[in-house]
Amino acid sequence: MTRAYVDARRARQWARSFLAGACLMLLSTMAVAQPAPAAAAGPNAARTVLVMGDSLSAAYGLRTDEGWVALMAARGARERPGWRFVNASISGETTAGGSARIVSEVLRHRPTVVVIELGANDALRGLPLREMKRNLARMIGASQHVGAEVLLLGMRMPPNLGAEYTQGFERTYRELADFFDVALLPFFLEPIATDRSAFQDDNLHPVAGAQAALRDHVWPALSPLMR
Repeated sequence: MTRAYVDARRARQWARSFLAGACLMLLSTMAVAQPAPAAAAGPNAARTVLVMGDSLSAAYGLRTDEGWVALMAARGARERPGWRFVNASISGETTAGGSARIVSEVLRHRPTVVVIELGANDALRGLPLREMKRNLARMIGASQHVGAEVLLLGMRMPPNLGAEYTQGFERTYRELADFFDVALLPFFLEPIATDRSAFQDDNLHPVAGAQAALRDHVWPALSPLMR
């Protein structure tokens, strides 16, 4: 085992410990400010999947029950009885917004699994990737601190933003998944990305008919976490 490898491993462990400590302080502060959640109603109490996303998960332009999260909740009820879905997604949300909300959301819902679908709005606004990475890291760390499994839904950006930015954007998700050892779906929109008819007139938000494809794309990555 080389010295460089050992030093890198120690640095990685230190970073995780530092982030966990920061999350602990934040969670402790919020716990004092908020009432304690209701106690679970025995061993058969519903377990929770919390979805933290943007308009792609908030069913923008659609009825709420037409979105992929609602369709996933229906599938979960059939195939994973005893689970419930909480959709805390907000249209226009950035990773900064998700980072600001994550502590209160995980304390309120005490999720077993947290699905994070954020980053597209950061890229569309040209926000620095280092800030996006830091925000997502905080969300993952806070989720893990309450004992939740995490599924990170990655995104890709069009090349007009420049090769360095688009490649760095995509790489950010892989690096976070590797660092925190969490599940990653590399490209959330993969099954519909090249189909213009799958999007609304803005060419950004999927139509109702495309939501089932997104649900079925996410399910193989999510279902193993719903144990």
